[in-house]
Amino acid sequence: ADVVLVVGADAAPKGFFRPAGGDRPDDPDWLRFRVLGATNPTYFGLYARRRMAVHGDTLEDFAQVKVKNAALGALNPNARYRKRVTAEEVAGSAVVADPLRLLDICATSDGGAALVLSSMDFARRHGAADPVRIRAVSTVTPRYPNTVLDLPDIATDSSAAVEPAAGTFRASIARAAYEEAGIGPEDLSLAEVYDLSTALELQWYEDLGLCEEGEAAKLLREGATSLGGRIPVNVSGGLASFGEAVPAQAIAQ
Repeated sequence: ADVVLVVGADAAPKGFFRPAGGDRPDDPDWLRFRVLGATNPTYFGLYARRRMAVHGDTLEDFAQVKVKNAALGALNPNARYRKRVTAEEVAGSAVVADPLRLLDICATSDGGAALVLSSMDFARRHGAADPVRIRAVSTVTPRYPNTVLDLPDIATDSSAAVEPAAGTFRASIARAAYEEAGIGPEDLSLAEVYDLSTALELQWYEDLGLCEEGEAAKLLREGATSLGGRIPVNVSGGLASFGEAVPAQAIAQ
């Protein structure tokens, strides 16, 4: 086809998403709900606490991610939330899943987004003098034990032992895209990442190779990921400013 329309839209329920059955009974994403009772905010909190313990991230670091994204969202006329916040306001919001507060976690949201994809010839025939080109699209399927969610692995056979994965699932997505595009993280001028929580945005910095492991908070503190910095992240305002309309948000970003 010369041209296609890609559409995503959702009307999300308020509060926690109800856990959906997995594609198979040993699906780790399903089991984290069923066996561990770990809803999304619980998982976000565990991940944030791990970053604090392993890398020395602080509550102030998490708050500053929200401060940055809220300021960027305030500049975006399409954002749902267009209000700047302070670190004090983040710290003063209700605890949802320790150590994360309400303003550390994205809201669920109604929304839609669409994208027109076409051949270069079609774009030029219809007046696009300098169309945006897509150099790579990466789709990676997680494999046990390196699942989408970096929770402790759940083994169905107690005699089985698996070596820890060398990198995260998210990092494998970035590597595949870089290889297809023939570029590296040093070639990026901005990044849009899926900031389900403030701590997870910091993790994306490392998974994308914007900094070394454990140095995401340092990158943030230096202002490198702010507008005008070396590598601005979530200049749209991110999920912090839009909420998460699941089928639409990645297209919108």
